[in-house]
Amino acid sequence: MEVLIDDKAGYCFGVVKAIGAAEEVLKNEGGLYCLGDIVHNSAEVERLKNLGLEVIDHEMLEGLRGKKVLIRAHGEPPETYRRAERLDIKLVDATCPIVLALQQRIRKGYDEMRPVGGQIVIFGKPGHAEVVGLTGQTDGTALIVSSPDDIDAIDVNRPIRLYSQTTKSREEYRQLIDNINERLKQSGNQTIRQSSNHFVAYDTVCNRVANRARDLEGFARSVDVLLFVAGSNSSNGHYLYEYCRKVQPKTYLIGGPDEVQPQWLEEINSIGISGATSTPRWLMEEVKKTLYDLMTL
Repeated sequence: MEVLIDDKAGYCFGVVKAIGAAEEVLKNEGGLYCLGDIVHNSAEVERLKNLGLEVIDHEMLEGLRGKKVLIRAHGEPPETYRRAERLDIKLVDATCPIVLALQQRIRKGYDEMRPVGGQIVIFGKPGHAEVVGLTGQTDGTALIVSSPDDIDAIDVNRPIRLYSQTTKSREEYRQLIDNINERLKQSGNQTIRQSSNHFVAYDTVCNRVANRARDLEGFARSVDVLLFVAGSNSSNGHYLYEYCRKVQPKTYLIGGPDEVQPQWLEEINSIGISGATSTPRWLMEEVKKTLYDLMTL
């Protein structure tokens, strides 16, 4: 039986940058605090903990005066930077450049919308670390929409600026845009319907995430079984896993090699291994080793 690892799977640039920054400090200083899990993968978090990385939450910042704290790729709201400055905390800022650019774009949109009574709408997962950072650019006033059909909370009579969390589905985001446009067409306000500036949607889905879905489709079709490795709290992982299942019904979501089931290997010629943009390559290699071990039993 052939076992293949998706050659395009693995960390996105933002995660590589954050982990590299953490490893550099840990190598030179032996310890570092990280505001939340550095990546949505428990195996990688555990590896870095063994190197001296300590995961903290926002409440613990007060007791870290003068210490060094890493901001992960997801980014943070402005309040976190203000608190760090007040507490003399040295920040190692590993915010993904794509996320940072989106934060700045949302802040600009918020400043433009305030004088005209407009609204900032973010398509994203409520409570997700990136979304928390994005919402912070609007002083907590942004409206979070989690589904293309969840638009009743949007007041179409007010100007709208729409953005997406970088790891959301581009297809769902386009559907949301279409739904808002349809709602605007149904509006009785002729001025609104004719205004090109009343509703503006920005393309803020990360191309790495969007392209991964297309690349995965071909890989998923090429194997008899696909094992998709992702952390249980990975938004990107669950999206890509569900995408794979649509083209390859025998797709199984696992967190690591210990979740591989021997019956998945029965009467097949090939099995593929892929993962989220937060899944380390070494973990997929361990899954591959486990598969070969099972085949020799």
